[in-house]
Amino acid sequence: MGQIRILSDRVANQIAAGEVIERPAAVVKELVENALDAGATRIEVEFRVGGRALMRVEDNGHGMARDDALLSLERHATSKILEADDLDRLRSYGFRGEALPSIASISRFTLQTRRRDDEVGTEVLVNGGRIVHVRDCGCPVGTRIEVAQLFNSVPARRKFLKSDATEAAHLVQGVRLYALARPDVAFSLIEDGRTIFRSPECARLEERIAEIFGRQIADSVVPLEARGEEGLRLHGLIGRPGVGRSTRHEMITFVNQRPVDSRTLNFALIESYQESLPKGRYPLAFIFLELDPAAVDVNVHPAKREVRFRNESAVRGFVIRSVLERIRELTTQPPAAVGSVAALLPVSAAGADAVSLAAAVAPPAVPPTAVALPVGLGPRAASPLPVSRPVELTVPSTQASSATAPGVLPVPPATPPPLRDAIRAPAPAWRFVGIAHGNTVLFETAAGLVLLDRRAAHERIWFERIQAEFRAGEVPSQRLLLPIPIELDPVSSALLLDRLAFLNRHGFEVTEFGRNFFRLEATPAWLEPGDVESFFRDVLGALREGRLQENDMGVARDELARLASAKGVRLPPLGGAAEAAALVSQLFGTRAPLTSPLGRPTYIELNHGELARRFHK
Repeated sequence: MGQIRILSDRVANQIAAGEVIERPAAVVKELVENALDAGATRIEVEFRVGGRALMRVEDNGHGMARDDALLSLERHATSKILEADDLDRLRSYGFRGEALPSIASISRFTLQTRRRDDEVGTEVLVNGGRIVHVRDCGCPVGTRIEVAQLFNSVPARRKFLKSDATEAAHLVQGVRLYALARPDVAFSLIEDGRTIFRSPECARLEERIAEIFGRQIADSVVPLEARGEEGLRLHGLIGRPGVGRSTRHEMITFVNQRPVDSRTLNFALIESYQESLPKGRYPLAFIFLELDPAAVDVNVHPAKREVRFRNESAVRGFVIRSVLERIRELTTQPPAAVGSVAALLPVSAAGADAVSLAAAVAPPAVPPTAVALPVGLGPRAASPLPVSRPVELTVPSTQASSATAPGVLPVPPATPPPLRDAIRAPAPAWRFVGIAHGNTVLFETAAGLVLLDRRAAHERIWFERIQAEFRAGEVPSQRLLLPIPIELDPVSSALLLDRLAFLNRHGFEVTEFGRNFFRLEATPAWLEPGDVESFFRDVLGALREGRLQENDMGVARDELARLASAKGVRLPPLGGAAEAAALVSQLFGTRAPLTSPLGRPTYIELNHGELARRFHK
């Protein structure tokens, strides 16, 4: 007997299910797509225990006859295409004919369906790929599918599922994407008997975003509408200039109403906001790209989440031009009565993103003659610089300066934990020369010339201070006069609940205030109130990227300290040699003075040989 055999349909379906059905959210995605393709105007999704126990998707679409219902459970049976060329004219979400047989092969699958002209409906029950019965049933027009005991025939797959809360979060997020894609369709989502959201048909995308993602996000975006050559159209909502996120999770893109993960669209959005957001921040966007189906290939990924454009450069250029033009319209609008850039931003953007824009036009709060502070997020966290004289930077002095510029209130010193009991290495003998571009300090040395990056140096100093607080378990915290409400998407909410104890042990006080709603009651003392929401969302971004795993407390603490040092550094004016000497002294009092927490060098040195080579070749 030969060694090569043809697999049975049941085994082939289970193998296909491994590619198409990764988790419960994938099941709901496929069923919702089928409902939309069937012309449904109302879709109800229900699930229990994160989708493991039950998932139900019911719609009021066209329904199916008995023969079609049975045929839909066969592999590669579809009503969407007939020839390969039909892919160039594809307007439907599904087209491969793999989803239903794959789902039915790994679950207890019940299908009830009826067409408008039929007196009775059809019920098909499949258990692990085997048909149990086919019979008449009473049901409304449309289709109702129940999927129970997911992965009952392949129990090994259950081990790869996450917690019920995480799986539920992914499922809710998936339904929300399709509710955004089709505001003209009413959606209902029910978890464990409780309604998560119920959104009627919406005339505008803004209404659907407000209902699903909350008013905070809806108030942070503005409409976008643009048309280009060859039928290209871009529309949707984009974030106002200055409103950014620490991750790309709120850059949501659609191509011909299909939710996709497109590198082309993501990079185009990031490039468009290059001058409107600080480095490392990502825009908030819900954009829809419409184009000829022949100009995009949606058949490049089993889950159909990735697409490939026939002309990537044309699409990218069109998106960049369209978004840039809209951003320029917003930034050239007359300012509000208060006369500040921040007035153009929503209240929810009153974090570091808003401050970074407003700082460009706001008058300095401290006269330039005031003694500069080394680092800090405000008077509460800053400590006076030690002043050492003469200009030669040798062993650092511990005597704090009490000098204050005329008309400036004295700054109360904070009590951050010491970097260590003794200085690890003496500060080098550098002679202060001057400051270039506000951030680079120049020193003359016996060997040549040193260029010190002030931001990198401040980040290193604060990173080790915060690390010391975390190790000591004594993170000073401050209660907020007015708690800050935070509304999150379901995935971020589930991750936050899993890490709530970790954050509350490190200076935060976060309380759950409802489903996907939280309140920040207190924050670490080194965090400015105006930066709280922005920093907290950066922490959530790190959670989503898996950088704050509680199973390795040391790594999680280091990452939190790294985020805090990057957020906390605001460069004060550098008055002169005394402040430069104090900064170098503090830098060389750290464990790793040569690099910032992100690995950037804190200074570079050009020796005499390098200088001679550059001048004399």
